[in-house]
Amino acid sequence: MPGKRNFEEQVAALDELRSQPEEARIGPLRKALAQRNNFLVAKAADLVREFRMAQLMPDMLNAFERFFEGAEKTDPQCWAKNSLSGALAVLECQDPEVFLRGMRHIQMEPVWGGRSDTAGTLRATCALALVLCRSLTEKDLLEHLIDLFADKDKAVRAEVVRAVEQLDSPSASLLLRLRAVLGNDESEVLGACYGGVLRIEGVRAIPWVQRFLASGDDSAAEAALAIAGTHSAEGFKVLRECLDKATDSWWRSVLLSAISLTRQEEALEVLLELVRTESLDAEAAIEAVLRSVPSEEVIKRLESIVADNVRLKRAFATHRSASRSRRG
Repeated sequence: MPGKRNFEEQVAALDELRSQPEEARIGPLRKALAQRNNFLVAKAADLVREFRMAQLMPDMLNAFERFFEGAEKTDPQCWAKNSLSGALAVLECQDPEVFLRGMRHIQMEPVWGGRSDTAGTLRATCALALVLCRSLTEKDLLEHLIDLFADKDKAVRAEVVRAVEQLDSPSASLLLRLRAVLGNDESEVLGACYGGVLRIEGVRAIPWVQRFLASGDDSAAEAALAIAGTHSAEGFKVLRECLDKATDSWWRSVLLSAISLTRQEEALEVLLELVRTESLDAEAAIEAVLRSVPSEEVIKRLESIVADNVRLKRAFATHRSASRSRRG
């Protein structure tokens, strides 16, 4: 570990490479990638990725291999391996063994009360990168990816769903359907399955995803948002029918948000009518419209509708402010 001052100087020197021509960057980056300090290597790898410097791929491969040795001590939190694998993916490294090693890596490190695996991001990054390796057949890819459906890290399970989705094939869609039907997972993972099937198959898969709305829970919310993501009249129709039967206030608010996100003109009119008639769903409808990043024209229409109702005018102001904050 370099001294604090020397370390800070090295970080600053790497940052200064952004103002240098490419030929002046090669030497310093090559030197940084050979460092023992995992933060400096991670910083260098991020710059290689930013500059798209494929000529440094051999140096990155050497560094990647090096940080698997005594990984808990040489690369705590997997900082170096995470950045290196991401850079290798962007530069389209075609060696599947590189990413397979990352996919299989588990790195247990001490935490309060025990030990915890810190390699989840690495496994997820490598799973997505493996799909880009052109030497692997679809069968090969699915055989490698399927094991990560049982990963203990839910973020990894969600990312492997997205990796399978990238295959964009009937086999991939069937595998995601199977995973969704089996259930027994976090809503984010199941939501990734619903969305993946819809992106592969299109609106014809909406009736299949519709079945998952029945539970009215977090997983059902993911299904509603996946359907909304098709931005289709078919999706709006399904969500509207579900809203007509829903009684739980939280579930109705979820459906209103999903309806707004379909981006259908009819959907907007339904929401505005709920506000205009001062229904029990009026405040939730206001929030749904404003959360969907509407046009200024729609905002003015909504503002005009609530102008004479103190309660709804207050709700509009609150959600309008929150919407602006989310957009920064």
